[in-house]
Amino acid sequence: MGKKILITGANGLLGQKLINLYGCHPSYEVLATGLGDYRLSATFGNIQYTSMDIGKPDEVRQLIQDFRPDAVIHTAAMTNVDQCESEQEKCRILNVEAVKTLVNLAEEFSFFLLHLGTDFIFDGENGPYDELATPNPLSFYGQSKWDADQLLLQSKAKWAIARTILVYGIAEDMSRSNIILWVKKNLEEGKTIQVVTDQWRTPTLAEDLALGCFLIVEKEATGIFHISGKDLLTPYDMAIATADFFGLDKNLIAKADSSNFSQPAKRPARTGFMIKKAERLLGYQPKSFEEGIATLASQLK
Repeated sequence: MGKKILITGANGLLGQKLINLYGCHPSYEVLATGLGDYRLSATFGNIQYTSMDIGKPDEVRQLIQDFRPDAVIHTAAMTNVDQCESEQEKCRILNVEAVKTLVNLAEEFSFFLLHLGTDFIFDGENGPYDELATPNPLSFYGQSKWDADQLLLQSKAKWAIARTILVYGIAEDMSRSNIILWVKKNLEEGKTIQVVTDQWRTPTLAEDLALGCFLIVEKEATGIFHISGKDLLTPYDMAIATADFFGLDKNLIAKADSSNFSQPAKRPARTGFMIKKAERLLGYQPKSFEEGIATLASQLK
């Protein structure tokens, strides 16, 4: 067998895409972990699943000790930005303390640790950002993820951080919506939707992010990598592109700005990533947003 990989958050969108990807590479031995039961219908000979609570250090240590991974891909996190604002204690346990546990175990058991980061560590004043940009989080979620990044930056372990932005894709149980599915559903039902024009992101296809993670682990490329799509778009741009792709009525899409919506957590206005480092060192080549829509459309059939 090749490398032994442990994945946290295996039931999430990225976790599912990683399982499908590693399932196509039988030389890897993969232990997928998540809360509760395995949610994918596909099974692969080289992938086993076990339930693990990332917030319980003893449980995590036991699994690491038993499995002895060469690498851990840590995708599990509390990612609902507004929920993190209202449940700060839970957010800290899942987004910071869990990472502290993994960093300590990575030092002790000498495995390569890949941690998933976010654009929400930036204030959105001058995006798109490269890997050297200075974080200044606006929300409790953003702060928790920046605190976690710093644990790796100060660690003696072999580590990498893959920061990403607005990940979209289709989870097998359709448990997650995304902007493309939301726009498509509403326009098909003839409903008018309000979409903001004053936020910018480089939306990331989940399959692209999974491949970026795979390449980092494959090369044991250490340091920070910005892994996202390449198109800097507003949600309004994304909605128009979705309507165009599916041949739906664009007149139903109304322009709005963020002040029309009240959300507990503050969002950065303009993030977006520069991905030259990932392209150069990893050979990372993300799809365009239109190609991403086409990927989703093919999975809906």
